[in-house]
Amino acid sequence: MLTALARTATRRPLTVMLLWGLFLLLGFGLGTGVFARLSDNVPEVPGTESESAARYLEELDPAGSSITGVVAGTPVADAGLRAEVEQAMADVRKVAGVAAVPDPYATPGMISEDGRALIVPVTLEGGLDDDAEERTLDAAAERIREIDAPDVHVSGGPLLGLQMGERAQQDVKNAELISLPVVLALLLVVFGGLRSALLPLVVAVSGIAGAFLALFLFSEVTDISVYAIQVTTMLGLGLAVDYALLMLVRFREERRTTEDVLEAVHRTVAAAGRTVLFSGLTVAVSLTGLLVFPSLFLRSMGLAVAAVVVIDMLAALTLLPALLVRFGGRIPPARTPGDGEEEGRFFARVARFAARRKVAVLAVVVPVLLVLALPVSGMSIAVGDARQLPADSEARQLQDTVAAHFPPGTGVSPVVVVARPGTDEATADRIRALGPGATTRELPGGGAVIEIRPPGEADGAEATALVERVREVRGDAPVEVTGTAARLVDFRDMLAERAPWAALTVLAGIVVLLFAFTGSVLLPLRTVVTTLLSLAAALGVVVWVFQDGHLAGLLGAQGLGALSLTAPPLIVAIAFGLAMDYELFILARMREARLRSGDDREAVVTGLSRSGRVVTCAALLLAVVFAAFMTGGFSPILQIGLGLTLAVLIDATVVRMLLVPATMALLGRHAWWAPRPLRRAHDRFGLREEQPELPREKVPSGV
Repeated sequence: MLTALARTATRRPLTVMLLWGLFLLLGFGLGTGVFARLSDNVPEVPGTESESAARYLEELDPAGSSITGVVAGTPVADAGLRAEVEQAMADVRKVAGVAAVPDPYATPGMISEDGRALIVPVTLEGGLDDDAEERTLDAAAERIREIDAPDVHVSGGPLLGLQMGERAQQDVKNAELISLPVVLALLLVVFGGLRSALLPLVVAVSGIAGAFLALFLFSEVTDISVYAIQVTTMLGLGLAVDYALLMLVRFREERRTTEDVLEAVHRTVAAAGRTVLFSGLTVAVSLTGLLVFPSLFLRSMGLAVAAVVVIDMLAALTLLPALLVRFGGRIPPARTPGDGEEEGRFFARVARFAARRKVAVLAVVVPVLLVLALPVSGMSIAVGDARQLPADSEARQLQDTVAAHFPPGTGVSPVVVVARPGTDEATADRIRALGPGATTRELPGGGAVIEIRPPGEADGAEATALVERVREVRGDAPVEVTGTAARLVDFRDMLAERAPWAALTVLAGIVVLLFAFTGSVLLPLRTVVTTLLSLAAALGVVVWVFQDGHLAGLLGAQGLGALSLTAPPLIVAIAFGLAMDYELFILARMREARLRSGDDREAVVTGLSRSGRVVTCAALLLAVVFAAFMTGGFSPILQIGLGLTLAVLIDATVVRMLLVPATMALLGRHAWWAPRPLRRAHDRFGLREEQPELPREKVPSGV
């Protein structure tokens, strides 16, 4: 199958390159339009109580969303400033789409006790379409920013989502400017030539274009999160480099035994292409677990990232072979080891050590990984607020200014209780009694909205406890709870309910693919266990840093007491797929060596010696890409970036270099065992590529 694909891609290389060139233009032209469609509505889960109540309010509540301005840094009682503020408020009230702008000088709680800050809330009309809302936001925000004061900031509501989208776009640009030159420099070191180093970057740029285009297409049918751009771009860039590196290393080694470039390309796709194909499929399958969750955010992320992985895989299997046919003749073959020189000597020594001291290696490595994973037991998730943004962002500056001048809890989103028609007054009174200062407003049709401001943060423990308490005391009354805290409670419940099914879906898919790749029943199980160890260790460090606050300052962040609710599911899904990536790199070599020699113990050593350099370089390049995306300072992306960086490095070093040879040695020949019926099924249906038989002394060390 892959040989046929290679012949198709190499028969007309210019046509293939032209088609991919058109794809790039489409991705960077049309695809970048997704930046204007990003949403920060991550916690929404269709079918939940909080979402039902929110939809009900949208239909009946005449009040729309709101934004907040803060003016600070000078005495607000100054006559000149007061005149400016009042004039600005009068102008904002005239903006089409603005429903209400209360006078901060006449509204209690709008002026700080120190007299050096005031809050300006602006409520929009309900029912505005996206374009009208954006025009209203821009006009109102710009007029408030024109107030002459040392500190004037506007954010909140839908404006916060727009600001996050702009920040995401800037962070992606900066990350690409940082990562691409560094990746090129590392590739120059690996290959020693500019031509070889540039080819992976061509594939990587295709991956980035694919990320933009996939997200744009998905934005036509569903909301796309502000996190999606950074996550899909970093993964698309990293995997493209990985796959291209794998193929190029094999191509250079095939060139040692044949001067025919076309034949070397065909052999490369037949051997390394099989690994790329299965790697792409395993990463995509790992992400299908996100489709089990009803959350639009998780589903759209799973589909978008899986689409990017498939695009990277196709680029490696079609575009790269076409490029190699045109330019591969000028790429020198890999160096042939001299007499008595062992290829991959360092990795061979590590493999022999781990296989010889298998019990000792397991007794040391496994407890260390379990200790790193301990913080996961106390992991908590939250929706988060503007503190997740860098200190120089306007939303963060607004929140910091409010925190510096106003009492704790000022501006915190309330727990919103929707009492539908038929709710008795006694139930409403019990709900109002749960929080001091609860306010009530009537809705058309006889319903009412009760707002209770919780102590602490909008999604803190007190707020979520208040949501649970309201749901307890309402009894059978037609009462629903929504707001930030209620959405977090529903999101947590959704994760707890669907996570086992997501895990089962992913594990079943991975086991089937690994069996198709190896023909073994035990290898997939061993792979899953060792991968979960490295994944838990990486996630434990993320909790220790970003939730507990240890060393967070070194990354320009702070301990927030909880992880962003986006981080854990994405880290788990993506890191699991990436771990399978490197496992396949190594197993492909081991399987190749075992088929040639029949020696199970030596196949482990040979496989690791010939794949260790590729796996290490690929992990380093991927870590560089992830680290570049951590320079933006957006806490959820920092969490995802650190989690994926650690997962990749731990997996490619500690797990694949030590645990894999140790467990393979422990299993011995049983590692490749499968029941006879499954063995016959694999022989009949398993994907394999017949390669030309090479002279024994000239067998290349393919990937």
